[in-house]
Amino acid sequence: MTMFIAGMVVFFGTHLLRVIAPDFRESMVSRLGPLGWKGVYSLVSLAGFVMLLAGYASIRWTSPLLWGPPLGWMRMVVALVMIPALVVFIAAYLPGKIRATLRHPMMIATSAWAALHLLVNGRLADLLLFGSFLAWALIVMVASFRRPWRPPARAPSLLWDGVAVAAGLGAWWWLAFGGGHVLLFRVPVM
Repeated sequence: MTMFIAGMVVFFGTHLLRVIAPDFRESMVSRLGPLGWKGVYSLVSLAGFVMLLAGYASIRWTSPLLWGPPLGWMRMVVALVMIPALVVFIAAYLPGKIRATLRHPMMIATSAWAALHLLVNGRLADLLLFGSFLAWALIVMVASFRRPWRPPARAPSLLWDGVAVAAGLGAWWWLAFGGGHVLLFRVPVM
């Protein structure tokens, strides 16, 4: 549990710097330069993420069950609602209309992923993991509304939205039916 909590503190601490300590972040960027800051930030974030995953894996099945497994239909609903979450997540990195329309598509997708996984995973470790990701995504979204938003300078293309939909469907199919979720997390979706 110690590694899990430490990983969450490091990972979410780095990812909340812009919200809780914007002056520190800016001073580090000016001190290390943009690439130096990104390098340090990435290494610390990655270390936190690895600790978080390793800690979660070590306590997941031994942590107390807080609510029972979902009904069969609920698992299917969650699996199907993950399709738009994956599409929006991928669209966050492509210059399409989805990205231009949604203010923070990655955080919307992360919120959906975390909330959906909370519905079907009822152990304490699951609550801590998915609940932390949900809280982080919501905090970042709320904080982003305090900053001025500018739509993309160049016109978004529907072609990229098609790529996001195709890639999202492909990722969903691989995770749900291609063994991807079992390979990555040792838990079948269906």
